[in-house]
Amino acid sequence: MTDPLRQFALQTWISCKIGSWWIPLTNGAFFMIIACATPLILLSWGLRGKNLVPSRFQALCEWPLAFIQSMLGDVHLEERYLSFILTIFIFVFMGNFLGMLPYGFTFTSHIVTTFTLAISIFILITLWGLVLHRGKFFRLFCPAGVPKSLLILLIPIEVLSYLSRPISLSVRLFANMMAGHTMLKVFAGFSVMMGMWGVAPLILNIILVGFEILVAFLQAYVFSILSCLYLKDVLTLH
Repeated sequence: MTDPLRQFALQTWISCKIGSWWIPLTNGAFFMIIACATPLILLSWGLRGKNLVPSRFQALCEWPLAFIQSMLGDVHLEERYLSFILTIFIFVFMGNFLGMLPYGFTFTSHIVTTFTLAISIFILITLWGLVLHRGKFFRLFCPAGVPKSLLILLIPIEVLSYLSRPISLSVRLFANMMAGHTMLKVFAGFSVMMGMWGVAPLILNIILVGFEILVAFLQAYVFSILSCLYLKDVLTLH
């Protein structure tokens, strides 16, 4: 049976040298480009008309916008953050979903990718909070109404909790995608090994594919909603 972890291996497809720098194009980088370019092309094409009575394709393209607008409304965030959260959601979902396609690659199954995305969001949100609140930003680590005798214990806990956010974001996404795709590969290997007797594992594998597509969506949703909540904390200092 094929090694189920082999699907996560990075491969250099193209490598070019600029001065003293080697710049490789890996399968991970290629599918990141696909994850960015495909939604951009589809949304630009589907929303170019802005018809009052939308076509089916336009309605499909408008669904992510409506979904993220609803998400922002649930956490009471202004719509000016729509583009930011929409970009996060689509990029993570595409990263999860592309690995479900034949010969696809799940770049969100690499901790270096998910952590880079999470720490970038964390730094951007923190800098935005500092710009908005300046010194008052640090009230985030000192909840109102707490007795002063507890602040010595509470402030380090709040700081540690705040700094752990990019770690929890990245590990949750990475672990779920790697575990799910590994399980799919294992059951697919069983189906091939059993030949004509592998009908039951094949049916189970089809069910698991549907479940994994659902997980791909849910993990993108969780990553996005947590980003919304972290942004809301910084904006309101709660």
